[in-house]
Amino acid sequence: LMGQSAIPMCSSQYERMFNSTRLPGLETDTLQHLKDSKHIAVYHRGRFYKVWLYHNGRLLKPREIQTQMQKILDDQSPAQPGEEKLAALTAGDRVPWAKARRSFFSQGKNKVSLDTIEKAAFFVTLDDTEQGFRKEDPMTSLDSYAKSLLHGKCYDRWFDKSLSFIIFKNGKIGLNAEHSWADAPIIGHLWESILATDQFQLGYTEEGNCKGEANGQIPLPQRLQWEISEPCQEVITQSLSVAQQLADDVDFHSFPFDDFGKGLIKRCRISPDAFVQMALQLAHYWDKGSFCLTYEASMTRLFREGRTETVRSCSTQATKFVLAMMDPTQTREQKLKLFKQAAEKHQDLYRHAMTGAGIDRHLFCLYVVSKYLGVESPFLKEVLSEPWKLSTSQTPHQLLDLVDVNRFPQYVSSGGGFGPVADDGYGVSYIMVGETLINMHISCKFSSPETDSHRFGKHFRQAMLDILSLFNLNNRPSQ
Repeated sequence: LMGQSAIPMCSSQYERMFNSTRLPGLETDTLQHLKDSKHIAVYHRGRFYKVWLYHNGRLLKPREIQTQMQKILDDQSPAQPGEEKLAALTAGDRVPWAKARRSFFSQGKNKVSLDTIEKAAFFVTLDDTEQGFRKEDPMTSLDSYAKSLLHGKCYDRWFDKSLSFIIFKNGKIGLNAEHSWADAPIIGHLWESILATDQFQLGYTEEGNCKGEANGQIPLPQRLQWEISEPCQEVITQSLSVAQQLADDVDFHSFPFDDFGKGLIKRCRISPDAFVQMALQLAHYWDKGSFCLTYEASMTRLFREGRTETVRSCSTQATKFVLAMMDPTQTREQKLKLFKQAAEKHQDLYRHAMTGAGIDRHLFCLYVVSKYLGVESPFLKEVLSEPWKLSTSQTPHQLLDLVDVNRFPQYVSSGGGFGPVADDGYGVSYIMVGETLINMHISCKFSSPETDSHRFGKHFRQAMLDILSLFNLNNRPSQ
């Protein structure tokens, strides 16, 4: 795989995109990956189905898949005892799920049905709610959309599957991805491809149906059969309670920052990512009145089977810039000088991380070796236990040639998000779309009196505007 059309990057993560499932274990989970799968698993109104993807040796066409989904939607049969909330097992603690899997799903109908889900190419939820961006209520609608994709009802997504596609009642779609098999750029690449091919290559008829002819000879979707005992149902209930408590505590804010984008930032001759990261540092200081250990994910796919390395964005240079912004005695020129130094330092840290010269994966490797040798290291214990109270990630916009974002803004990716890493911290994800838009995703916990996702979002917007004002672009001669 070639990054930016010139740089070779490892593509091993793509291999696990489909036909993969995370299996629970008593001590450690394992990743099960199959070379191929000829079916998907579908959930609708508390019932699980097996849907074949092939007929007469070929993949089903979109119109044929639509027919299969319609059969499921038209099915009025009730859920079996314990079936409706079964997937909550994948949302709760791992050890109870591992024990339940061994005790209740190792033989008979339950094993056959569980195998069907775990060996499916991917999982699909036909959600009975309506989600999506609404112009009349943009803030609430996007927040609700994001939370639904993140956790739903905690029992209507199979969280162990590599990919779960969620299709809402009003036709909106999104996906939930298990993180152990791959990182955000891989999933973002898939998502951009889906947005583009769905409309511009496959398309729909005027009536809203997939193009092509229906085929009545394709086998119908198969209901999965279960015998879920009372003790198993108790474990399901307990897992749902744990998951629901976590989900209800997630404060998620998703919004478009459209005051300006990377086009204007590049006019300032600053890295767009460094610009956003320094804005996050300033926003966090406004929000909490302090600095914190900050994590930014950098890809290391220049190396074979590379995943990520940490960019520690809260550098000495960044703190000096932020403090200058808080100091009314500092001139614009002084603040701008410190900002440029902070941005350049951030770029250096990012380059080091990408090229294997970061520190955090090396520290983790030393920690693993120390455990193997039985050596106690107070330094490693301390440095690896420090919480990341600001965890950040940029999702790259990759398929620039598939969609003209200026002509078709409704088909741009809004990126994706994740929950907070620390109980009193923030999780921030962003994607720069085109030259004028940055889509933001901010998460934290309601239970923390120190955090508020909407408050942080306002601080971020103001930080971006304040930093831009340092460049005094309106008074610059045009070039």
